[in-house]
Amino acid sequence: MTVAFKGNKSSLPTKLCQQCGKPMTWRKAWANNWDQVKYCSERCRRALQKHTI
Repeated sequence: MTVAFKGNKSSLPTKLCQQCGKPMTWRKAWANNWDQVKYCSERCRRALQKHTI
């Protein structure tokens, strides 16, 4: 039986940030709301608010 080492992140889901287009990898903090995550950082989320006003 092969066991992947703890740091293997290649099998985690990814998506692109809607503001900057950078790829984001799944984080444990996003486990409960991964479907709603749109931005890679607070900075990208705030940048969208500046453009819509």
